Amino acid sequence: MPELGFLIDMDGIVYRGNSAIPEAISFLEMIRDYPYLFLTNNSSTTPQAVLDRLVKLGVRHCGIENILTSAMATASYLQRVTPGFTYYAVGGPGLHAALAEYGTADKDAPDYVVVGEGEGLCYDSLTTGMNILLRGRAKLIGTNPEASLDGTRNNKPVVLPGGGTLIAPFQVGSGMDPLFIGKPNPVMYQQGLRGLEKKAGEVFMIGDRPESDIKGAAQIGIRTILVTTGWFKQDDLYPAHTPRPDLIINSLAELDMAQLRAMVHA
Repeated sequence: MPELGFLIDMDGIVYRGNSAIPEAISFLEMIRDYPYLFLTNNSSTTPQAVLDRLVKLGVRHCGIENILTSAMATASYLQRVTPGFTYYAVGGPGLHAALAEYGTADKDAPDYVVVGEGEGLCYDSLTTGMNILLRGRAKLIGTNPEASLDGTRNNKPVVLPGGGTLIAPFQVGSGMDPLFIGKPNPVMYQQGLRGLEKKAGEVFMIGDRPESDIKGAAQIGIRTILVTTGWFKQDDLYPAHTPRPDLIINSLAELDMAQLRAMVHA
């Protein structure tokens, strides 16, 4: 088995809006024989929809087994701690599909209220979820704490509300602090390592957000690469109290496999 593995964010790394980043496509071709996973905090879309988008953008040698969304990570975690769990979910189809694989939907007395990205939040869903939490049995779970995520609307790039923004009304209304599963929580990275069958020191996380991609990976010993093609730009001030990445690059074309192997063996 190759000595390196990769965890790769998508928005701002593989594509911007509806356009592929050419250097990313070339890089993915270069690492096709290495174990890798795409990690995304966007819980609203199904793995198949993610794969279809990647293929349309020109990514080859990729399958469902190469994708881990925060919805998938959340469902897997809940099944591990509460086998056969019940849930009330607020979010897009990716969240509902992931939870249904392991659990059972229940809007009366579920084990968990789970909130993620997508168009599920409305007055009715907030009222239902808030009252479930106020009854004191269910726990509040968020797919991820990010305030925003990159997206498109009418084929134009836009900033969409992230998991942290969408769960806030439930937190305020119930007075309950949520447990977040996606980046930068270690749970998602640990699942990624198991999927790669690699130790933390053998894996590189490639991302564009210091406070999620880089921070979460560094906390458990995964090596980190910050790429300035997305959220974080070359001239931006690096956020305080956030671990510095092992490498900061302007393009994935700058990565050299020999250098990465040397870093692992250093």
